[in-house]
Amino acid sequence: MSPDLFAIARAAMAKAYAPYSKFPVGAAILTDDGRIFAGANVEVASYPEGWCAETTALGHLLMDGGGKITDILVVAQRMQHITPCGGCRQRLAEFATPDARVHLCDQYGITETMTLGALLPRGFRAEVLK
Repeated sequence: MSPDLFAIARAAMAKAYAPYSKFPVGAAILTDDGRIFAGANVEVASYPEGWCAETTALGHLLMDGGGKITDILVVAQRMQHITPCGGCRQRLAEFATPDARVHLCDQYGITETMTLGALLPRGFRAEVLK
């Protein structure tokens, strides 16, 4: 994993737009070719119609042509060991395999690493739609 992933996610968190919840979150996604995509959560007045940091990062990944996700890191200012929400777990599973690493953090760095498959053991897979 890139040693910059945590720093990039923290920098993204600083750009979060969270005026209602006051709960900024940052995410960084690493692809197998070494590219990193970051995102922050964005809230809107029609709460909860905003979007999560992971969703923003996935949007950047797709706009740059996509790629296989190997690592996902999420950091929150007010919560240690934050995991992607259920919706983001499913979104990530669309572009990552179950063995992709998900890094949970405190304010200083990674404290635990698990797989996406462990977080979403029975996620809906696209293969059933074919």
